[in-house]
Amino acid sequence: MPTKPVTTAGRVDRKEKAGKAQGTTQTRATKQTKQTKQTKQTKRAVQPDAKPRANQSNERETPPRPKAAKRASRPDGAATRQHLLDIAGQIFAARGFADATSKEICERAGTPMASVNYHFGSREALYEAALVEAHRQVVSLDELTALTEGAGDPRDKLRAVISRFVGLSTSTSAPWGFMLMLREMLSPSPAIPALIEKAVRPKAAVLLGLMGKVLQLNPQEPTVQRAVMFTVLPCIALMIAPRQAQAALLPAVAKDKNALVEDFVRFVMAGLDAVAAAHRARK
Repeated sequence: MPTKPVTTAGRVDRKEKAGKAQGTTQTRATKQTKQTKQTKQTKRAVQPDAKPRANQSNERETPPRPKAAKRASRPDGAATRQHLLDIAGQIFAARGFADATSKEICERAGTPMASVNYHFGSREALYEAALVEAHRQVVSLDELTALTEGAGDPRDKLRAVISRFVGLSTSTSAPWGFMLMLREMLSPSPAIPALIEKAVRPKAAVLLGLMGKVLQLNPQEPTVQRAVMFTVLPCIALMIAPRQAQAALLPAVAKDKNALVEDFVRFVMAGLDAVAAAHRARK
């Protein structure tokens, strides 16, 4: 069948119809776009509390975040520290500093491996704290101050102090601090300077002041310092001496505790009287 020839006029007519159809489509799309924009604007006007768009977020100033509160310390922190100190003191007293490890201390205490570093900073610092605690077990600074302060005869106060020291030597259950102090005296460690500054020196100042009043001399006088040494060192020797040795060598000593205290006080006071008399004679 022969094909009908397409004329120029026919082609033009089809182009015009296509153009009109395309224009109609564009017009409809434009109207829909305008309607959509108007709908969105209406919604924003009806909902004033709606969240602003991203490009408007900077218009509202964001309030600063409150700083996080510091974490409160655990209520059992002090108890855990003291428990570690007690266990460590027992191990140090029995085995010495060189043979006691942080692992053994934590295992015996039932605490995590990092407990020694957390509470004390290091094993060396723990040993230093144990020495200070050992010295406190002998006599605390508060107790010593209470015995020496207030009104009263200085000689009576010194008797009370000596009685306290000697009385500890007759105790059947000596704390671990006594053995630890004995170890430290026989084999001084690098912690000795810290022990002197933190525990010994404050108590020595109290005793020097009391002894100065007893001898009626300046506490810085060599005579007063020697008198403190002659009085305190025998007391310490009695306190830290092994009980087995005392029982084997001097069995009668521990049989009458009151007599031991009374005789020691007489011995010391008579010696102090002789020292004071000699000092006055030299003047």
